[in-house]
Amino acid sequence: MIIEIVRLVVTLAATAAGFLIGRTTPDWLDGGPSADAAVIVGAVLGAGIGYVVGGLLGRFIRRSLDRPPEIVAHATGPQLFAGAFGLVAGLLVGAVVAIPAIVLAPPVIGWSSGALLVIVLASFGSSVFSARADDLLAAAGLGARRGRPAGPDERPRVGEFVVDSSAAIDGRILDLARAGLVGGEVWVPGFVLDELQGIADSGQKERRRRGRRGLDVLDALGALPAVDLLTDERTFPEFQEVDAKLLGLCVAAEATLVTTDHNLAAAAGLRGIAVLNPHALGESMRRVPVAGETIDLLVEKEGTEPGQGVGYLDDGTMVVVEGGAASVGQKVEVEVFSAMRTSIGRIVFAKLET
Repeated sequence: MIIEIVRLVVTLAATAAGFLIGRTTPDWLDGGPSADAAVIVGAVLGAGIGYVVGGLLGRFIRRSLDRPPEIVAHATGPQLFAGAFGLVAGLLVGAVVAIPAIVLAPPVIGWSSGALLVIVLASFGSSVFSARADDLLAAAGLGARRGRPAGPDERPRVGEFVVDSSAAIDGRILDLARAGLVGGEVWVPGFVLDELQGIADSGQKERRRRGRRGLDVLDALGALPAVDLLTDERTFPEFQEVDAKLLGLCVAAEATLVTTDHNLAAAAGLRGIAVLNPHALGESMRRVPVAGETIDLLVEKEGTEPGQGVGYLDDGTMVVVEGGAASVGQKVEVEVFSAMRTSIGRIVFAKLET
């Protein structure tokens, strides 16, 4: 769209310029065409040159302004607000800058050039403001960037927490902080923020939702009075993967890694890194029925073994019922005889009450 607008403005300006040249200098060709012919030839030449130059200029402007959010649906609220403010600022600056062209140039050329300046500066302002929305709103006191950049001498220390993207997306770290189990300085590496931003900008709706949730959780975490959220912009170039960078940071700082990634938690444990896994903590705090206890259970489906039925407790714990395949869809009374813990959580084994 910007190409067509720029092309139209430039074509009109060049046509007007050709028209004025033909009218003021009708003898500009040897042999001298008539005054009317000179005006027509000048206008046609101007229109042709303006069409070509306008297309080239429009493409150049579009490429230079190709940094704002892809479409409005992918933009955040702060980006939309800052982009609108930048658009207004660009319009005002463009109007001021266009005044000399309007005053000094012939009216047709001056107004066309002024309009082009206003369009370019308004687009540029919107692009720049939306790209730096969080910083600009925070500077104006209209938005809060919860995480503050660490000072040159600040580094994570023993007893502090380093947050992984999986823990941010999971969200339970926010509940732990509200309960007082996580507090003090909480560090978010810059490469984790970049990873969350990449997920939030994904073309897949579900991934985009998860990325935005992770950013929102970190923002809410930084708003808690007991938490000082900091960002560490070190990139650890000696490591290629984000997980390796996280482990390198935690080893160097002897800080606690907060993650719900089971494999990452296991690798961290083998390296002697303290790990806080909100998912594992939640699993360990669930009440599990003891052997001999009787419970009412809805058998929802058949199990993997012949004759087994499967149901779930209110907290999501899976219950495998021996001989429960025939009771699928029914609420039955079962007796617990054992339970075990796996990497995916606890499993309770029961049999039909006789």
